[in-house]
Amino acid sequence: MTDEADFSDQIADGKNKTNVRCQFCNSLMLKAQEGTHSQEEVDVPLMMQKQDKTADNLNSEPLKDFWLVKDMMMFENIGFSNTVDGRKFLVCADCERGPVGYHDLSTRHCFLALKRVVHKDS
Repeated sequence: MTDEADFSDQIADGKNKTNVRCQFCNSLMLKAQEGTHSQEEVDVPLMMQKQDKTADNLNSEPLKDFWLVKDMMMFENIGFSNTVDGRKFLVCADCERGPVGYHDLSTRHCFLALKRVVHKDS
C-alpha cells in the first residue's frame, strides 16, 4: 500500500492551478501558472528533525511531486538555506519553516514540493 498523495486537482495544463502558499503562515510563495509539474523522486530533509540530528545526519523523506520553477525570480516569497550536496533547500521567507523544496545549483532550477505547501488563492 502506498501513501502517495493525488495532486491532480492542483494541476491544470501541467501548471499550478492556484497560488502556492506556506502551510504555516499562509505567505504567498508562487502565483498560479508559474510552476510546471515535475515528478522525480528526491530525498528532502523532514521539516521537523529530532533534536540529536546534525547537518551531516538529517532525517529525510522521498518526495516525488514538485513545481519546477526555472527562474528563482518567479517566486513571490522564498528563502534559501545553506548548500548541502549541491543543493540549497527552500524555506518560507516569512516564517523560515521548511524545507519546502530545493534549488539545484547545477541547473539553477527550483523544485517546490507539493506535499509541503498549500494550494489556495487567498
